[in-house]
Amino acid sequence: QLQASGGGLVQAGGSLGLSCTGPGRTNWHMGWFRQAPGQEREFVAGITWNLGTTYYADSVKGRFTISRDKAKRMVYLQMNSLKPEDTAIYFCATGPLSLAGSRPNFWGQGTLVTVSS
Repeated sequence: QLQASGGGLVQAGGSLGLSCTGPGRTNWHMGWFRQAPGQEREFVAGITWNLGTTYYADSVKGRFTISRDKAKRMVYLQMNSLKPEDTAIYFCATGPLSLAGSRPNFWGQGTLVTVSS
């Protein structure tokens, strides 16, 4: 149900955008997680589907922006000022609770983001 796209290779300091099509369930949250090689999957950014309230991991605050288009049932992640440590597989996800503190109910396939130094 969740389809992520937009990953690729970018130099440090550059920008990249990710997109995800999803169910857009009323009162649910949609967002992004990432998993770097050898590390656990971690929360990146989330947005409430109804009101569009956003929240972020401290590591990406001020650099990443999550948004959604309800009509298109799309969620976007604009990533600016990318760092090599942002290199990871990025996953779109959705669930009824805040993604910062709970496991999503559904995951999309990952899309690889590589930031070169």
